[in-house]
Amino acid sequence: MTRVVAQGTFDIIHPGHVHYLSDAAEMGDELHVIVARRENVTHKEPPILPNRQRRDVVAALEVVDEAHIGDEDDIFVPIEDIDPDVIALGYDQHHDVDAIESELASRGLDCMVRRASGRDPRYDGELLSTRKIIGRILDDRS
Repeated sequence: MTRVVAQGTFDIIHPGHVHYLSDAAEMGDELHVIVARRENVTHKEPPILPNRQRRDVVAALEVVDEAHIGDEDDIFVPIEDIDPDVIALGYDQHHDVDAIESELASRGLDCMVRRASGRDPRYDGELLSTRKIIGRILDDRS
């Protein structure tokens, strides 16, 4: 059995998230998703929704076998616990593949790091970004 881990913020689930998680699920037999803790999101605006709510919504997706909330101090702790064969990164996630592979090796974790494919909007106005969804809400409701 090939165990895959995907991770992200998943603040407002949109078709881009569904594509990423579906692509990640196709990389193996079992998909675990680690939902970033709000307090650990420093590379962009923090999520609006609480950690547990975001985890519960991700867990409800059919392609997800199990969803977890990330560790408070060490993002690699859940990966150690899950012991995946593959870590699936989103096509546009900011992570450095070489740095991840180096950290995995230093912890004795033998798994591949792969990038999921991207997805273009399928119709005019389709939004594949939480930031863009929030922007549209603010524009349309103000």
